[in-house]
Amino acid sequence: MPKQKSYVRFHVAILMLFATVINYLDRTVMSAAAPMIEKDLHISPQAMGWIMSAFFLSYACCQIPAGFLADRFGQRKTLAGSVAWWSIATAATALATSPAGFIFARVFMGVGEAAAYPCNGGVTAKWFPDRERGRVTALFDSGSRFGTAFAMPLVVWIISQWGWHAAFFICGGLGLAWVVWWLIVYQDPEKHPTISAAELKYIRDGQVKKEGIDKVQPMKWYQLLKYRNVIAMCIGFFMLNYAVYFFITWFPTYLMKERGLSLTEMGFVAMLPPLCGVIGQWIGGWLLDFVYIKTNNLNIARKINLVGGMLVATLITFAGLVDSITIMMVLLCASYVGLAFAGSAIWCLPADIAPRNMTSVLGGIQNTVSNCGGFLGPIVTGYIIGATGSFMYALMVSGAACLIGALVYLFMLKDIKPIMPTNS
Repeated sequence: MPKQKSYVRFHVAILMLFATVINYLDRTVMSAAAPMIEKDLHISPQAMGWIMSAFFLSYACCQIPAGFLADRFGQRKTLAGSVAWWSIATAATALATSPAGFIFARVFMGVGEAAAYPCNGGVTAKWFPDRERGRVTALFDSGSRFGTAFAMPLVVWIISQWGWHAAFFICGGLGLAWVVWWLIVYQDPEKHPTISAAELKYIRDGQVKKEGIDKVQPMKWYQLLKYRNVIAMCIGFFMLNYAVYFFITWFPTYLMKERGLSLTEMGFVAMLPPLCGVIGQWIGGWLLDFVYIKTNNLNIARKINLVGGMLVATLITFAGLVDSITIMMVLLCASYVGLAFAGSAIWCLPADIAPRNMTSVLGGIQNTVSNCGGFLGPIVTGYIIGATGSFMYALMVSGAACLIGALVYLFMLKDIKPIMPTNS
């Protein structure tokens, strides 16, 4: 193995991490500010459920087009435009004064955020050898946990100082600063001005498929839907997202309304599950690469995380059944660790399974279906709360979704390897 004279790929990994942090920070501002917005504008739980879910509708619908654009025109331009779009939309949310205004702003933001994960999946496939994919995927996806965690105390502090409108303006500005950083630093490996020949050889020699050397796509995007593994990826991720978006949307309201925490207490308590999730994600990423290097078997390496993580995540079921806030938080933190542990493998699958130069579009397909879970989850939770006056049944439904996801990954996902197109 040639000596590596540069480590440009790690700078790229840090860029992807911060993009994901900002991505989740911006989408979590609404849930952190929701109790204040409900109070100021007299918005019902049902209406707030629609506001929170509006983001996921446009986000899901734009995943496949975003993935197509990323593979066709490159992740550099696509991701820069994506972050700029959603940052402006985040800031514009502060101008809303009615449920309809919030829904419009959230739909607009969802369009922009759609390209983030498909682009990151494509960048990972281009810039990293297969043996490093688990750790890098875990690193950039852990940004979702960091963004969710730090949004709570940060937004609560901003609200306490300047009101909820300022939180949207400030968080939107962070994304625009990232766009400048990205455009200055990022190029594809063969075009990057500071990558060494040794590092480029190390990357390409370690890849089963050489992603991004050309732009030839061996099939139409919709032809991917005939493959069993693609369907399994979509269903399993749908179930995970149904559960994880409880934490991103309704969790602060749950802590304040059902568990009686103050705004300040909520801000710090709500960051505990995603922070625990960061640990689960990093351990999961390390384990993915360790098992793959030891076994050279992607089925074993991926399913340990996918099935095991989703089974642990079912602990969310019991959080609504206990009176102790401490036990409740232990259960929710453990559940989030399981979701993050599984998540570190989920975003490896597009690069594992996609035909060459189609990683972003397969990631977009997977994320389209998964975010239907993100769209339905907040709405279903809002109606359950409205009908029962309690979160207990909503948490039980989330736990059932995790169990179904574990079974799908265990029995339906088989023979994890790149799809080889045929002429038939």
